[in-house]
Amino acid sequence: MSPERITIGGRTFEAENLDKAIFPKKGITQGDLLDYYRSIADAILPHLQGRPLTMQRFPNGIDEQGFYQKEAPDYFPEWIRRSSVQLKGEDRTQDQVVCDDEATLAYLVDQGCIALHVWESRADKLDHNDRHVFDLDPPDHGFELVRQGAQALRDTLDEMGLVPFAMTTGSRGIHVVTPLDRSASFDKARAFARDLAELVATRSPDRFTTEMRKADRGERLFVDYLRNAYGQTSVASYAVRAREGAPVATPLDWDELQDGSLHAQSYTVKNILRRLGQKRDPWRDMMQDARSLTEPRERLDDAMSAT
Repeated sequence: MSPERITIGGRTFEAENLDKAIFPKKGITQGDLLDYYRSIADAILPHLQGRPLTMQRFPNGIDEQGFYQKEAPDYFPEWIRRSSVQLKGEDRTQDQVVCDDEATLAYLVDQGCIALHVWESRADKLDHNDRHVFDLDPPDHGFELVRQGAQALRDTLDEMGLVPFAMTTGSRGIHVVTPLDRSASFDKARAFARDLAELVATRSPDRFTTEMRKADRGERLFVDYLRNAYGQTSVASYAVRAREGAPVATPLDWDELQDGSLHAQSYTVKNILRRLGQKRDPWRDMMQDARSLTEPRERLDDAMSAT
């Protein structure tokens, strides 16, 4: 197939290989993936805008080795926004893509980018995150423990005066996210996330753990707080994952976690548009619930002392 000239918002690029199979077993081509991301642009862009991202690229489809790419290549069009990122522990910076519009989103897909992973902070204040992310991946025996962990995190965040949100990751588990007002540095926010995860584990030591080594976890759920650090990323809401069936990371209402049939890959490129046609994005107004960590820190300290 010859290149197709695509113009979006006055920006133009040549899309190549639109007939290439990206998810061969499902017959999903690069053109199909491009159509998906363009269809979902209004839903995904609010979760991408202003955030440096890491691209997960599979130029030859998921049956061949892909790679993660942080730095924006020199050949990317000038109209794609970059953010100059100070590399932790190094005396240099690198430019990373910030996806603020549909044209950029479409171009990245044309470059073989399947999944988009975003910073927990925004380009205008990189050293202050605007959300916590807790990653819950299950042990081998099932998804029920993930639902229990998400509920335990929800209750504990509520107790601290923070507002929790949930999302299937499209991979193995659930992310529990709470928005912050960017008044605390990454170091303080990470310390809070660590202590809160440890509180959840201490209260239910038979079900949850913060042990780093898999061998020490047994059948317990790892409450992973490690994404809450400068330069760490998590998968963007509505991003496609590079797994069979093209599952999609999908924000949820909390009552949806009561559905016993729910799992991390319940939503895919085949059914997510129908879902959004029937209900609004549960995370659409998330940042209106951003909170300071000052009072939650005091509440957490009290709860830890009482444990």
